[in-house]
Amino acid sequence: MTINCNGKLVDLSNPKVMGILNCTPNSFFDGGKFNSDVALLNQVEKMILEGATFIDIGGYSSKPNSEFVSEDEELKRVIPIIQIVVNQFPEAIISIDTFRSNVAKQSVENGASIVNDISAGMLDKLMMETVANLQVPYIMMHMKGNSNTMQTLAQYENIIKEMLFYFSEKVALARSLGINDLIIDAGFGFAKTKEQNFEVLNKLQLFQMLELRILTGVSRKSMIYNTLETDIENSLNGTTSLNTIALMKGTKILRVHDVKEAVECVKLYQKLIEN
Repeated sequence: MTINCNGKLVDLSNPKVMGILNCTPNSFFDGGKFNSDVALLNQVEKMILEGATFIDIGGYSSKPNSEFVSEDEELKRVIPIIQIVVNQFPEAIISIDTFRSNVAKQSVENGASIVNDISAGMLDKLMMETVANLQVPYIMMHMKGNSNTMQTLAQYENIIKEMLFYFSEKVALARSLGINDLIIDAGFGFAKTKEQNFEVLNKLQLFQMLELRILTGVSRKSMIYNTLETDIENSLNGTTSLNTIALMKGTKILRVHDVKEAVECVKLYQKLIEN
């Protein structure tokens, strides 16, 4: 169960952690926090030392009703950061979080090894063809609409059945184009109510029938802090709890803001399944 990241084979038999590096001023949790090269590099170093296998760099906030960011602005945000990280941490495996094919292409040309697309090609019809040409792993997420409309589109007759059909179609298209390494992301918080998020998490093991690696990203999301009647800053314990559940249901990559705690989840989970 390996993926090829720029010639480096990463074994996902044991779960891995992906650290989030937002290069946006308006990200829902850490927006604007890393607003200098030094701050960014310190954060990357911290995540690597804490055990992150992947660093996910994004320049366009996908939170509900986020402001529009032009392609030029997105490129200005992410390309210099990718270049700096590659220069300072050449062994780092970088994922580019974008739904735009040109941003994905330029990011990979500058050192990224994975494309993480919240729309699974829906928002840019050239994305999958571009990923196929780049021959990099592709993370495809479930969502409907875009950041401005997704919260009005959370209507399903059977959410699990519809999501499985969605992924089946996307996987078939990706395979037909020659994309080899595919990872699926259930898209917690994207076109889903709080109750639907928990239903998907509860039944996450069903997505293993697709025979693909599962990435889970619930880090500090509203499904946690709204349920606990707290706020983002106090949602780390809840994140850890749901990350543990996600691992037990087949997740192979945890996408998180807090790497140390996620790595500890993985270590404890691995110890559990040894017995």
